[in-house]
Amino acid sequence: MPNAMEVPRVGFDEDGLLKDPAQWNEKLAREIARDEGIGELTADHWDVIHELREHYARFEVVPAMSHICHKYGKDRQWVHDLFHTCLGAWRVAGLPNPGEEAKVYLSGM
Repeated sequence: MPNAMEVPRVGFDEDGLLKDPAQWNEKLAREIARDEGIGELTADHWDVIHELREHYARFEVVPAMSHICHKYGKDRQWVHDLFHTCLGAWRVAGLPNPGEEAKVYLSGM
């Protein structure tokens, strides 16, 4: 019988996305950001992360990143400046693999 105090091992797929998004928490987000070379998460980072998570929870799809930027009065480069790529933001937000088409969109934005 496993020890009740054991922490479940966090698994990532070949694209660096969480296999089980239910394991996501803010501490894990900070670790992913560090591993991605993003550094310390600021209030702007958290705005994007929470926006991504809320959009996904409602619609189960990738939002148009331009809408997120517009909502916060930022230009389209904002998410890139924060996370290097939109896919990086998706990773830090702990969201599941969105599929090939969406990954291309997130990587190219």
